[in-house]
Amino acid sequence: MRSKRTMLVLCCGLAAPFSALAQAAPTPALNSGDTAWMIVASMLVLMMTLPGAALFYGGMVRAKNLLSVMMQCFAITALVTVLWMLYGYSLAFSTEGMHAGIVNLHSIIGGLDRVLLAGLTPASQYQTVPESVFVMFQLTFAIITPVLIIGAFAERMKFSAMLWFSGLWLTFVYLPMAHMVWSGPGSLLGDLGVIDFAGGTVVHINAGIAGLVACLVIGKRRGYPHTPMPPHNLGYTVIGASLLWLGWFGFNAGSAVAANGSAGMAMLVTQIATAAAAIGWVAVEWIAHKRASVLGIASGAVAGLVAVTPAAGTAGPGGALVLGLIAGVVCFFSATKLKQRFGYDDSLDVFGVHAIAGIIGALLTGPLASPKLGGFGTVTSLFGQLWIQAKGVGFTIAWSAVLSLAILKLLDRVMGLRVDAEQEQIGLDLAEHEERAYNLS
Repeated sequence: MRSKRTMLVLCCGLAAPFSALAQAAPTPALNSGDTAWMIVASMLVLMMTLPGAALFYGGMVRAKNLLSVMMQCFAITALVTVLWMLYGYSLAFSTEGMHAGIVNLHSIIGGLDRVLLAGLTPASQYQTVPESVFVMFQLTFAIITPVLIIGAFAERMKFSAMLWFSGLWLTFVYLPMAHMVWSGPGSLLGDLGVIDFAGGTVVHINAGIAGLVACLVIGKRRGYPHTPMPPHNLGYTVIGASLLWLGWFGFNAGSAVAANGSAGMAMLVTQIATAAAAIGWVAVEWIAHKRASVLGIASGAVAGLVAVTPAAGTAGPGGALVLGLIAGVVCFFSATKLKQRFGYDDSLDVFGVHAIAGIIGALLTGPLASPKLGGFGTVTSLFGQLWIQAKGVGFTIAWSAVLSLAILKLLDRVMGLRVDAEQEQIGLDLAEHEERAYNLS
């Protein structure tokens, strides 16, 4: 009997390692199709900033400020790239110290184990793609988010203050939000169950609220709203919006991190929601003003792109159509009537389009993910998921508002945020860069 017991223990001991190996999830093989798609998606998202947002915003400002907006987009791209390599990727996506269901510092911000991209090699892997490709893809998101904010304070902020604000905002606002939503089990909002496929909370609400705070802290442009400040070149704006529309397929479909059915559906619903929002905006504008404007249809399209972003991985075509129409109609009023009612100078409607459409999209992501409404999510309770989404939206608004205000107040005290009256009058192109966008001779 004793020898049988000894043999049983010995066999169990020998079998244990093999049992553990059998239970461990195998590392997925690299997939060349997924890798190729993610490389293309990364380039598409980068194109959204350069030249997409640069042209979209540049066309909407006055001619004397065109170069300043383009310079800000270019400079942020360079600055964020360096900061992402130094510590940004680590703070956003390191899983050091994270444990599912446990709220601690690492559920809010990543660790420092990936500083300077430590451990990244050509063989490093994220799901079925090289990790270097994933690092690049997420970098393009980190770039465009602070770029979106500059539209709220266009034509009046110092270039130096803008750079400091962008770097600090990326560090203390964006990186924790990205970590809390996207870093996996153990992340604060991820464990809460918030659905954000491609950045409704992390990118658009986050940037839109920061833009509102910034334009309130800095103040109105001199002469606003009594002095006309029409866009100087709507042709640039239409080209920029078109590039944003194209690039957004990388933004949304790329967030599947694979060349699969989820990416294909994300691309389709992105197209549908964008078109519906453009039609919705123009229809209401036609009713209100008896005409349809070029700026209106471009703005409506961007509203649809923003709204569908968090829902792109779970909404069906019908849900995308409804979501787009709602976003186009609501954002028309938020970018016109709401701004007029409260009198804030959100120069290029960052709050009116990105924050509002982002909130609409984030809230409706819950219901539209339900198979009962044609979605492809695992939502079982429509109101339950809506409440979860609402908590995520509320948290994002508070997080961005409080921290953005603190950063802006600190910079205003240390170095000042705004150019002086003379510099604003002659335009930031000459005042800040001693260059002109157009040769008048």
